[in-house]
Amino acid sequence: MAGVTGLRARLSARPERALRGVTLRWAVAAGLFVVVSALLGLALGPVDLGVGAVAREVVSHVPLLGVESSFSDTEDAILWELRAPRVALGLLVGAMLASAGAGYQGVFRNPLADPYLLGAAAGAGLGATIVIAYDVGGDGGLELRPAAAFVGAMAGVGIAYLLGRSVGGRQTATLILAGVTVASFLTAVQTFVQQRSAETVQEVYSWILGQLETSGWTDVLIVLPYAIVSAVALLLHRRLLDVLAVGDDEAASLGIPVARVRLLVVAAATLGTAAAVAFSGLIAFVGIIVPHAVRLLAGTSYRVVLPLSLAFGGGFLVLVDLVSRTVVAPAQLPIGVVTAFLGAPFFALVLRTTRTVGP
Repeated sequence: MAGVTGLRARLSARPERALRGVTLRWAVAAGLFVVVSALLGLALGPVDLGVGAVAREVVSHVPLLGVESSFSDTEDAILWELRAPRVALGLLVGAMLASAGAGYQGVFRNPLADPYLLGAAAGAGLGATIVIAYDVGGDGGLELRPAAAFVGAMAGVGIAYLLGRSVGGRQTATLILAGVTVASFLTAVQTFVQQRSAETVQEVYSWILGQLETSGWTDVLIVLPYAIVSAVALLLHRRLLDVLAVGDDEAASLGIPVARVRLLVVAAATLGTAAAVAFSGLIAFVGIIVPHAVRLLAGTSYRVVLPLSLAFGGGFLVLVDLVSRTVVAPAQLPIGVVTAFLGAPFFALVLRTTRTVGP
């Protein structure tokens, strides 16, 4: 009974805005951020299509509005066959990585938890590398990459979690060190696989550095079901993550099946990470930057953090991709390089300001 009373007291002590969920103001802000990011991603590049012209072109496809497109056939092809699939994939990948980071942080009660620090990305990378290097299923293992990446990601997170618990519970330093250890080992295995299939080294290496180049809408349609399942599962558990944040004992005293919730959230976050890595390569720090920015600006409740991480994560990655393909044009920087430039100092700031984490 004391545990329940303590839980209620700690929840009531939180700011009211953090318990209400996403306010209308933040919902509008998130929507505008996604729309503006998408328009910029569609309009800007080696060929500048113009933001206004792109907006008009998009609106011209809405029935009954009577708006006519001013694009030529070439401009139309650039927009809908090259840039639109890339922007759509960026929105999906960014949303998955950001929400996965928020999910891991909630379920492990660890502000430094991230797909790339817990071994999930390394495991997903190994699984995807195997199907690429050995052309499993043909076409570079395109359709099998998400499944292979999911198996590898689950193995990476599971091993890191078990290793961390075996030597020190779920304390921050122990869990992160276990994740780094597992990630290093899986990366070594991945390098071995690459060297054994020298003819695919260039393809695998370009993929490892992170990219959003697509073969068209096919990639988007393959990723979409994984993104939907991952996002829905995480959003359905956002209230339970708020309860888990105050401790397993308190949550269990309220009848919350802690072990099952933790397993489902980890599986959903790992599924999203695996799909993102399978098609975009290794793009680090999105799961650190976006959820923490949301916490600082909008509130700490997972009713706020998870939905806003989905929206802002998608828009953020589209903007990062825009930087990667324009800052050294006509060449392109790997998108993982850009996120590392942004994420490394941000991670250092989070690490410095973290006082107490873990149970």
